[in-house]
Amino acid sequence: MDNTPTPMTATDPLDASFDLLARQDQAEADITALRGDVDEVKSRLDKVARAASRPAMGGAAPASDATEVKSFVDGYLRRGRETELKSISGVAPADGGFAVPRQIDALIADVLTSISPIRAIAQVVQTGTAGYRKLVTTSGTASGWVSEVAMRPETATPKFAEIAPPMGDLYANPAASQAMLDDAGFDIETWLASEIAVEFARAEGSAFVKGTGTNQPEGFLTAAKATTPDATRAFGTLQYAGSGNATGLGTAPDTKLIDLVHMLKAGYRQGAVFVMNSATLAAIRKLKTVDGALLWQPGLVEGQPDRLLGYPVVEAEDMPDVAAGTFPIAFGNFRSGYLISERGATQVLRDPFTNKPFVHFYATKRIGGKVLDSNAIKLLKIEL
Repeated sequence: MDNTPTPMTATDPLDASFDLLARQDQAEADITALRGDVDEVKSRLDKVARAASRPAMGGAAPASDATEVKSFVDGYLRRGRETELKSISGVAPADGGFAVPRQIDALIADVLTSISPIRAIAQVVQTGTAGYRKLVTTSGTASGWVSEVAMRPETATPKFAEIAPPMGDLYANPAASQAMLDDAGFDIETWLASEIAVEFARAEGSAFVKGTGTNQPEGFLTAAKATTPDATRAFGTLQYAGSGNATGLGTAPDTKLIDLVHMLKAGYRQGAVFVMNSATLAAIRKLKTVDGALLWQPGLVEGQPDRLLGYPVVEAEDMPDVAAGTFPIAFGNFRSGYLISERGATQVLRDPFTNKPFVHFYATKRIGGKVLDSNAIKLLKIEL
């Protein structure tokens, strides 16, 4: 057997050259694809930066949110493109409306809290239907003492009452000309939010205090009132005390205010506030104790509320002035005493047809309110 090694065949120089060229072509193709990806990323970042450069509402919005709002404004509010409805709508297409963008709805909520003080101190619930009901226990479980071997008779069981806040549709219908909407410098989000917020805040603040309960919330001053104490007063009836004067706060208003505070049970006084308008507060600020100290104390720290007899004072301009037969001062725990129910978020319908050349933005919100626990709110009445 021949063991002589077989000589190696030399590589063809032409084949090596083709392989090198193929590798170079592949590398150039990969580099070109990478550059395309980088250019696409830069383009997206530029679009986000341009959208985010517009004035923000309540702080800078994330890039994705800014892009969504810019697309909504350019596409739907300015041009009325129906395709934008699919990406922002929260209701059925047959309704013809659309949910307010998240940034606008959040801004409305912030402004309402600062303008309508009752909303800020009351209990607010979000409901899925206009027929909202809440059960309240009007009496606790009874108990008794017996000897070791005595019979255990049946004790009283808790009783319930149903609270059904009267509801109504709160609406606003601001308008803007088409020329304003076409103006690139016009901030439609801020304008729309502020217009709706001011109108809603004005209507809510009034209804929560003195609403009739017919197609609107029932204000706490609209509830039945009596002087009888909690133990014997009918559920849903607020207790009040007289001022001792037919037209004013009387000769010793400080004692009347102290009595008003202690008409409220100790458990409710944790978190209780005084509610009055600025005219009544001006009179209260002048009151002094026997030793000359002011009953009213300003907040010592920024953001801290002013206090009367140690309790915060909330100014609600819809409260009545001091006059005969009115209830200018309320004291209580409104978180326990007054219920606000809201059905869903604010909805806006764009209407460019009814009043040309103006475009209307019809905003609506279903909201209700009613006294929840009549033992948690006390009133001061101007009477002898």
